[in-house]
Amino acid sequence: MNAIDVDTVVDVILIGTLAAVWLAAGLLVDGLPTAGTASELRRRAGLLTVLVAVGATAFVAVPVVSGLIPGLSSAPTAALLPAVPALIVMTATLRRLAWVRRGAGAFATAPLAPVPPALRAAAAHPLVAAPLQITGLAALVGIPIAARLVETPAGGASTAAGVAIAVVAVAVVAIGIRAGLRHSRFALLVMAPLVMSSLRRRERTPAGVR
Repeated sequence: MNAIDVDTVVDVILIGTLAAVWLAAGLLVDGLPTAGTASELRRRAGLLTVLVAVGATAFVAVPVVSGLIPGLSSAPTAALLPAVPALIVMTATLRRLAWVRRGAGAFATAPLAPVPPALRAAAAHPLVAAPLQITGLAALVGIPIAARLVETPAGGASTAAGVAIAVVAVAVVAIGIRAGLRHSRFALLVMAPLVMSSLRRRERTPAGVR
């Protein structure tokens, strides 16, 4: 096995690990608002926080390990694409996950208590799900770049690279729309009791009374 093969194998392992962690987080976050109990919601939010920490560590490991291996590495370039949504995860998603964990932790004395609609809506917020899922998708796209099956623009833009970027852009829009619609559906469950209460008050108000 020559030096180029060793570099490629290391790059694929690094980006593959990065993709695996973030894809796992993206899959787990999809079930966050559907947790059956407050205790389960808290566990899922805690596991997501751990996965994000592991994913951040993987980002740090990419340039460190690549620098230790002699030869040209494409892993840092492949990690640039998922690094952008990962920054949103670090700045916005983690904070919202902390809110969800604290909200679910308020039911520590009643672990089997159902999840309140407001807490489900918070767990389904687009800034919780979308950045995690987009990071996982972008890291997955980075695998063929790490394997040097796709030329990056820096090394001579190719048609395959353009197609990959276009596919990622469409997927990002789809993930964002889906997350927004899902959050709206859970938000309606929060508003429903308020609407019903308002309708009851109107029904009880005698005609002509303001």
